[in-house]
Amino acid sequence: MYKLCGTNYPLSIAFIVVNEFCERFSYYGMKAVLTLYFINYLHWDKDLSTAVYHAFSSLCYFTPVLGALIADSWLGRFKTIIYLSLVYVLGHVVKSTGAIPAVGENVTHVVLSMTGLVLIAFGTGGIKPCVAAFGGDQFEKEHTEERRKFFSIFYMAINAGSLLSTIITPILRVVFVAGSTLYTKSPPGGNVLLDVCKCIGFALRNRWRNSSREPRRAHWLDWAQEKYSKRLIYEIKMVLRVLVLFIPLPMFWALFDQQMLNSLLILVFVPIFDMILYPLISLCKIKFMPLKKMAIGMVLAALAFVAATVVELNVT
Repeated sequence: MYKLCGTNYPLSIAFIVVNEFCERFSYYGMKAVLTLYFINYLHWDKDLSTAVYHAFSSLCYFTPVLGALIADSWLGRFKTIIYLSLVYVLGHVVKSTGAIPAVGENVTHVVLSMTGLVLIAFGTGGIKPCVAAFGGDQFEKEHTEERRKFFSIFYMAINAGSLLSTIITPILRVVFVAGSTLYTKSPPGGNVLLDVCKCIGFALRNRWRNSSREPRRAHWLDWAQEKYSKRLIYEIKMVLRVLVLFIPLPMFWALFDQQMLNSLLILVFVPIFDMILYPLISLCKIKFMPLKKMAIGMVLAALAFVAATVVELNVT
């Protein structure tokens, strides 16, 4: 495996990071002018433009479920990224065609634009659950610290693309394909989401039927032991515990998406936290695990939103 400049970082991650930068660049570059396109070109009113804009955003965050199913059950992460990227590019082409004045009447422009947006939503959402995980696949098991830092760099690439896209025109993305010979490509490992649902369903049914006749078990998921492995049951227990942390996320992202300086501040603070703050905390012999970071970050975000609400109320 080729390494970056003698480090433990695989060369392949450079292509993945640059690809993610370009993908976010393209997505946010298009999205930044989408409402203006609806109002000034398609001549929609503000209410309809806003409604379609948010419907498109919602679809972009629903299609990752489909992308995960395709990658896990059928194509694997690499092929899913490649094929849905082609769908993504096709969506941009169709939508751009719909913006050409010489192409038909207003109805044609609307049909092409909406078709392009649907294709873009399936493309961007379909690859969303695959790219970060595919980047993690490139690291060997013992290189956990390098993998952790990769995700910070990956997140910075997302926000760098988002920030610059509001200024520069979206570009076509070909970098990812260029690194295809360097990637570690894991085969599809089965439909994990379906296995989880089946395991939970079996546990609930088995508990309902036999709880009165058999001894009490430590956890309700333990009722699935007759059919499913202990490892799967243990991993589902872990997922269910972590899911509690994600309950406030819909509200968080709804508010987060309204801020203007997110991308710039993330680019500034990620290096400060990774290279200065976290090492200083480690020197104080404080174990600052990812779950603690997430919990503290959510508390600080909640306080920030409360402060913003107070300011808004005083202004209005």
